[in-house]
Amino acid sequence: MHKSILKTGILLSALSVVLGAFAAHGLKKIVSQNELLIFETGVKYQFYHSFALIIAAMLFKEYNSQKIILAAKIFVIGILLFSGSLYLLSIMPQYPILGMITPFGGISFITGWLLLFSAVKANQ
Repeated sequence: MHKSILKTGILLSALSVVLGAFAAHGLKKIVSQNELLIFETGVKYQFYHSFALIIAAMLFKEYNSQKIILAAKIFVIGILLFSGSLYLLSIMPQYPILGMITPFGGISFITGWLLLFSAVKANQ
C-alpha cells in the first residue's frame, strides 16, 4: 500500500509544478492579482500535502498502521476540497459560494496530520 501512496504523492507533486507554471505563465494574463494569489495558495497547499503523502508512505513502511493509510486518503480529500475549491474560485470568481468548500479541505489536512501523529505515537 505504501507504494501507491508514494506514487500518488509524486504525481500530485508533479501536477503542482504544472499548475504553478500555468499560474505564472498563463493564468496571470486572464485573472486579477487577487485571483492569482488564491490559485497560488491552492498550489502551495497541494504541494505541501503531496509531500505529506510521500512522508506517509515512508511512515507506513516503518509503522504499518491503518491510521497512516487513512491519513493519506484524507490528505487526498483535502487536496481535492481545499486546493480544488481555490482553483475553481480563482477562475470562477462569480461563484463565491465555492469558498464554502475550502474549510472542509483545511479540516481534512489537520485531521491527516493528527492521524499521522497518532500512528507514530501509538508505535513508540
